[in-house]
Amino acid sequence: MGLGGGGLMANRAAMRMRTRQQYRTMSRMQRRRSYLEDKMGARQDFQPAGEEAPAEEAPPQAAAAPAPAAGGDYTEELEKLAKLKDEGVITPEDFEAKKKQLLGL
Repeated sequence: MGLGGGGLMANRAAMRMRTRQQYRTMSRMQRRRSYLEDKMGARQDFQPAGEEAPAEEAPPQAAAAPAPAAGGDYTEELEKLAKLKDEGVITPEDFEAKKKQLLGL
């Protein structure tokens, strides 16, 4: 046997030691990563911390859309919008956008 020999038992012990060391290193790296994400305010939804204002404005618009649909009678609303479109008050694009919003598409 050459240098570093020692047989099967020594090789298995060395392998266990390397594996344990790798696990500890990876565990330590994960703890550091988690700490930094918490400290920097990293979000799970992958939004940067500076973009909270638009996200806060979006829910009121989203909450307004289901209100007419929740009543189940959105046909009256669509008829009103169709009249406005026919009179030229709103554009066809606005009508389609509002229709999709009312129908939840």
